[in-house]
Amino acid sequence: MTDRAQFIRHIPKAELHMHLEGSIEPQMMLGLAKRNGLDLRWQTADALRSAYEFSSLQDFLNLYFEGCKVLVQQQDFHDITRAYLHRCATDNVLHAEIFIGPQSFTERGVTIESLMAGVLGAMDDARREDDVSSGLLISAHRHRTQADALALLDSIAPWQDRIAGIGMGGPEVGNPPSKFIDFFAECKRRGFKTTIHAGEEGPAAYVREAVELLNVDRIDHGNSALDDPSLVELLRVRAIPLTVCPLSNLRLKGVSSLAQHPLREMLQKGLFATVNSDDPPYFGGYVNENMIEVQRSLDLTRDDIVTLAKNSFRAAFIDEPEKTRYLSRIDAYVEQNPQF
Repeated sequence: MTDRAQFIRHIPKAELHMHLEGSIEPQMMLGLAKRNGLDLRWQTADALRSAYEFSSLQDFLNLYFEGCKVLVQQQDFHDITRAYLHRCATDNVLHAEIFIGPQSFTERGVTIESLMAGVLGAMDDARREDDVSSGLLISAHRHRTQADALALLDSIAPWQDRIAGIGMGGPEVGNPPSKFIDFFAECKRRGFKTTIHAGEEGPAAYVREAVELLNVDRIDHGNSALDDPSLVELLRVRAIPLTVCPLSNLRLKGVSSLAQHPLREMLQKGLFATVNSDDPPYFGGYVNENMIEVQRSLDLTRDDIVTLAKNSFRAAFIDEPEKTRYLSRIDAYVEQNPQF
């Protein structure tokens, strides 16, 4: 391991863009299928892993939604959440904000009560057992209707005080942010922080809509924003965080190589970028691997790594005293490790 990779692995960090449905390791997916009496197309973990070759976002989503079918019981949701948060503890991820899209499950008869109890219970366990804090992000599907999204919002009302924010993902092209103006306005009215996937495969105009029409607090991905200089300036002035996912972009053919990834340009232009894993088993790496690979490919400096780590906490949906405590831990780590 290089000194720079070791520095990355041990620096305190947060992760802000990771989907629980996309965090199921192949062996666990097979085990959950067996637990629930389901037949998958793959008989071994290696066979399943070999299917993780994608030509586009939609190609990936087809497999992603198929994998969602193994989550049926409260214990299933608990187990995948606990597994991811345990990995956070080993990777020096001190705080994680994790997406789940209930619509994938409730449409199959899974109760929202089972889903929420499983996920929130595991989050409580991780805080107590691993000292990892976490926030739950409820994700609405953009390929469904605005009425569906509003119904989802009503369904999670009993847990509002346990929800860190509302997001939106799914097939981007053809489903612009402007399709959901009323939904995001209602999220804001109810007091939720908001974020939306934009600029992953969609154009810069989608990122602009998210900022100007939806008034979101964060943008997930945001790569195509660089195509519009005035939008870049808007994002910089408003300090809107971008939750960037380098290995996801590579595996979904958003970039031809990590050497072509826009992260370094984002940092050079003063954008509020963070590094995240998106769906780690599918894309070949958790947050540390994403940071190590993109650092190596873009020749990011030690100061760049520190900036990205600090940005991850500054962009989190937590209060200012919490941010200050986490940032002080980064400062202490950097001071104690001048050799890297």
